[in-house]
Amino acid sequence: MKRNLAYLLTGIILLTSLAGCGKKDNPPAGETEIAVADTETVDVPEESDSSEKAEITFWHYMNEDKEGVIVNEVIEEFNASQSEIHVTGQYIPRQELMKQYTIGVVSGDLPDIGMVDNPDHASYASMGVFEDITDLFNEWESADFLEGSLNSCIYNDRIYGVPWGNNALGLFYDVDLLEEAGIGVPTTWSELEKAAELLTTEGRYGLAISAPGTEEGTFQYLPWLLSAGGNVNEFNSEAGRKSLEFLSNMIEKGFMSREVINWTQGDIQKQFASGQAAMMINGPWQFSAMGTDAPEKNWSVAKVPKADDGEYASVLGGENIGICKGANMDAAWTFLTWLTSSENSQRICKGIGRFSPRADVDLQQMFAEDEKNLLFAEILPTAHSRGPSPVWPEISAAIYTAVQEVFTGQKDIDTSLLDAQVKIDEINASN
Repeated sequence: MKRNLAYLLTGIILLTSLAGCGKKDNPPAGETEIAVADTETVDVPEESDSSEKAEITFWHYMNEDKEGVIVNEVIEEFNASQSEIHVTGQYIPRQELMKQYTIGVVSGDLPDIGMVDNPDHASYASMGVFEDITDLFNEWESADFLEGSLNSCIYNDRIYGVPWGNNALGLFYDVDLLEEAGIGVPTTWSELEKAAELLTTEGRYGLAISAPGTEEGTFQYLPWLLSAGGNVNEFNSEAGRKSLEFLSNMIEKGFMSREVINWTQGDIQKQFASGQAAMMINGPWQFSAMGTDAPEKNWSVAKVPKADDGEYASVLGGENIGICKGANMDAAWTFLTWLTSSENSQRICKGIGRFSPRADVDLQQMFAEDEKNLLFAEILPTAHSRGPSPVWPEISAAIYTAVQEVFTGQKDIDTSLLDAQVKIDEINASN
């Protein structure tokens, strides 16, 4: 059931969609989000006369001081190569962009092409934000995407967009601190707890995670649930109990700060870079920030430690792009396929700290000389997607609410799990 009206009336819920991600993925600590009226657009190259060209707009949330620089360059490159199409890019902070989609469904004020966090794609497709491009996609001879990435673009067995870039979560650790403590890189929860205990000192926590009441909180919690053998639809389970108990005990024992409930992934990157956290859970979109904030720091990455009786698990993050309702379909499809072609996908993703979602891009070769990115290239193919489901934002809210309740002591673990499961069952039953 599409539930369009319900989503429109509760669009404010969607403001909490941050992800994964990683983030992304997410605004760095201290970044001020601006209103739509203050956003910038890409300048038209001087040699370009766009007066007789098909004009299309592209909304995205790639920060103009970082990833957005590359996005702007790519748009200008496309414009310079075209005689009949001109693209205007517009940066809008992620939370504001999600709200604008919700409003635009009613007002009709939507761009030709828009970016969306991949777990939210099905939700916005069900609201009527994106066009069904299944037929165009099936006729696209060079369409070759990873199954998990493409699945995030599907709603009701139809395709409503194309993957833009992927990422996943891993463990960042201070090499020197682990060596000084005489411990190896933790691979299991028990090893992680022991390492965090030894690395915790006055002014420094052993581990930092991001656990705010947003999609970021769910994104960062899921590796623990999945590694314990759990899943989101059966949250009230032994796996849910074990994962919440492990993380809450890390806080109670003082190995993680209670402030994790307020920290974004950008915040914990600052904690790690400044030496206030010896380890953190984060993603490759933070590599450039680490180079800027801590150029002399000796750090590396590894897989998120697994449950002692479980398997390694990570979560798929990143963005998709879709053609919006009422768009100039021909011009938008030309830009979308150019943007996500094998060649362009590889160079764009490498530049913005993402991994290409295309199956015909060899990630191992792409990062053969980059040890840190190579580790994430190994993680990515088995990373779990969130959803896809048109009600994912509601399911995610039930999960991160439970995590917050446990971490703050508002409810005990069993009560939080039970209450969240009731919500999840009701959400799935009404879909």
